[in-house]
Amino acid sequence: MSDISRRSVLQAAAIGATATAATAALGGASFDQAGAARADGTSSNGYLVGAGKGDMTGAIAGQGMMGYSDAEQVAKGMLQRTWARAFIIADAVSGQRVLFITADIACVFTSHHNLLLSALSKKYGDTYNVHNVNINATHNHNSCGGTSWDYAYVLAAMGHRHNSLQAEIAGLLDAVDEAHRSLAPGTVELGHDELHDASANRSMPAFSLNPADDRRHFPQHIDPQVTAIRLRQGGTTIGEITWFATHGTSLTDNNFQIGPDNKGYAAYLAEQRTDGLVAAHAQTNAGDMTPNLWLRKMNPGGPTEDHRTNRILIGRRQDEAGQRALAGARAMSKGGVYTASRYLNLHDMHISGHYTPNGKSTRTSPAIMGMAAAATSMEDNNRSQLSILHEGMRNEFAMALGAGKVPTPEPWMVDVQAPKADLFPLGLLPPRPWIEQRLPIQMIRIGDLVLAAMPSETTIIAGLRIRRLVADAMNMPLENVLLQGYSNGYSQYTVTPEEYVAQQYEGGESLFGRWTLCAYMQEFHSMARTMAAGSRKPAGVRPANRDDLQPDLLGGQPADTPMPGYKFGQVVSKVPSTAKVGTTVAASFCGAFPTNKIRRGKGTKGYFAVEKFTGTGWTVAYNDDHESTELTWVRPGGSASASKVTVSWHIPRNTPAGDYRIRYYGDVKSGSGALREITGTTGRIKVG
Repeated sequence: MSDISRRSVLQAAAIGATATAATAALGGASFDQAGAARADGTSSNGYLVGAGKGDMTGAIAGQGMMGYSDAEQVAKGMLQRTWARAFIIADAVSGQRVLFITADIACVFTSHHNLLLSALSKKYGDTYNVHNVNINATHNHNSCGGTSWDYAYVLAAMGHRHNSLQAEIAGLLDAVDEAHRSLAPGTVELGHDELHDASANRSMPAFSLNPADDRRHFPQHIDPQVTAIRLRQGGTTIGEITWFATHGTSLTDNNFQIGPDNKGYAAYLAEQRTDGLVAAHAQTNAGDMTPNLWLRKMNPGGPTEDHRTNRILIGRRQDEAGQRALAGARAMSKGGVYTASRYLNLHDMHISGHYTPNGKSTRTSPAIMGMAAAATSMEDNNRSQLSILHEGMRNEFAMALGAGKVPTPEPWMVDVQAPKADLFPLGLLPPRPWIEQRLPIQMIRIGDLVLAAMPSETTIIAGLRIRRLVADAMNMPLENVLLQGYSNGYSQYTVTPEEYVAQQYEGGESLFGRWTLCAYMQEFHSMARTMAAGSRKPAGVRPANRDDLQPDLLGGQPADTPMPGYKFGQVVSKVPSTAKVGTTVAASFCGAFPTNKIRRGKGTKGYFAVEKFTGTGWTVAYNDDHESTELTWVRPGGSASASKVTVSWHIPRNTPAGDYRIRYYGDVKSGSGALREITGTTGRIKVG
C-alpha cells in the first residue's frame, strides 16, 4: 500500500473510530451508572486534563551511564537535562483517571515503579495507584546508570547509584505534582500519520522468519505509524504525546555526556516553540527498530556520520511527524478512561496452545541471557562487550555472593530456552535473582485509544500480535491500539517464537525463553476481554523492594583540591572578548567534582548559565538545558581530586547582539564531607 493510501486509512480511523466495549472502573471504585453509560458509547462527556514536567537528571560525572551496559561509558558531563513529562487525563463524569509519565531515561525499573507508587500513595491516597499509573521510558541510552535494584543492570555502572535514583524519583514526583495541580476541564484529540525515514530494521534475519501475513503488514520492515494526542484547556494546548517506534541510540556508546537522545530532542523542539507546553515522545514496539539507518556493523551511522547530528535529525523528523498527526487530530469520539494492571510471574507461566504457533501448551522459564545478547546490537554499538572478556576474568562481587557455585538450569528450562546458547542464568543466580521476574502488564483506554503496556522491548511483529488480540477483544481499529513498551519495569526483549530461532541480539535478550510473547499474548487477551466485559481483576502482589544488599563498587570520591596554581572558580582558559554568532566559545574553570551535589534544574541555578547584560544587571540568556550549551568534566593531569569544568556555548545564529558572560556553579567537598558552593565567571564576551 502506498504512503498516501496508508495515511488516508489512518486518518479516517482517527476521525471516525468508535469504541463500543464496556470497560472497568478505576481504583476500586464501584462501576457507577455514569461510567457504564460512557463505556457503552451512549453518553458523550468531557475530560479533565493536566500536564507537568520535572527534572530527573542524576549524576553527570564519574558514574556509569545506562543503555549500552558498557563499563567504559562513564559520564564526563552534560549535553542537556533529562526530564519526566507527566499527563493526567480524567473522565469528567466518573472522575476515573490515568497518570501517564514519559521519562527520558533508558529503562523504568521496579525501583522507579515501587518508589513512585509508594510516594504517590502517601501524598494522594488511592488517587494514583498500580492500575492507573504508567511510567514509560524513551529508552535514551545516555541517562544515568545504577538506578535499578537488579544486579544485572547495575554492575556495568559499578554498582547501585542511590544519588541518581533519588534525583530521578524527585523529577517524577515534580512532574506529577505539576500535572495534578494543573488539572482542569479540557479536551483530548487523536491523530495519526506515518514516518518512513527515522527507523530501520536491525534484525532482518529474524524478521524474515515470521509468517508472510505478519511481514505484509510492514512492507518496509519498519513500523511507520505515528500516533499523537493533544490535551487542550480552552483554546490552550497544554500537552502533546507522540508515539513512534525507534531506538534511543542516535548518540552512540562513544558519547560520554548525560543528555536526551532523539526523542528527548523532539520533545525539546516542541516545547521551545510553545511556552508552557509539555510534549512527550513515547516509545511503542521499538525492539528491532534502530535510528542508525545505515545498518553498519560496529560503526553506527545514518542519516550522517556524526552521531550528534543524527540525534538532531531523527528527533526533528519525529517532531515534524507528530505535528502532522496533530494537524489532522480530531476530538475523541467516545469519552471515558479505564485502566487495569496485573503482575505476572514470568519465570514460570503456563501457556495455552491457543497462543502458540504450533498449538501446543508450553511454559516460560527463569531468566537466562544468551550469548547473542553479550555480543551487543552491532548496528547501534561501536564496541562489543565480548572484548572485555578473557580467561580468568571474574566479577569478585558476584563471587562473594556465591556465584562460584553457578546453578545449572534444569533440563526443562534448557528446552524452553532452546535454541538459545545459554550464558548467564540471571533468574537463578544467588543471593536472589539478578533481575526482577515478577513484572506488571497494563491496559489503558482513553476514549478511542488503547495502550497495551509491557515491561519489555518488543519487536514490531511481536507488538502487532498483541495489538491484534486486544483490538479484536475490544472491537477497536488496530491503528488505535498501541503497544506501549518500556513500561513500569524492565525485562529486556520480547520477540516472536519464529524470530527467537534466529538468536539475533533481540532473541538472546529474550530472557524467559522462546514462548515469552505467547505468555504476554495470553494475559493481554484475558485482560482485554475482562475490560470489555466491564470488569477488572486484582493486580496481584507488587514485587518486594530490593534496596538492601546493593553493591557500590566505586566508593567515595576524595575531598576536592584546586588545580595547582589556581583558586576554586577561577577561569583557567583563554576566553575571547568578542565572538560571532555561529561560533563556539569555551570557558574552563578550576572546579569541583560535579557529583558532590546533584544540581537539579527548573528554577535553580543549575551547573552553569550564559548570562546577558541588560544595562542594569545580568540575566540568564541560555541555561544548562539549552541545546546551545554543554558541560565537560575531567580530572586534569591525572589528578585524583582536582577538577576542570569546561562550559561550551555554541552561539545560536539568532542570538541578539550584546555583552554576555559564562557563569559556573559548583560545590567543593571538604575533608569532613561538608559542601561549600563556589562560582566562577568569565569576563564580558561581546557578540555582534
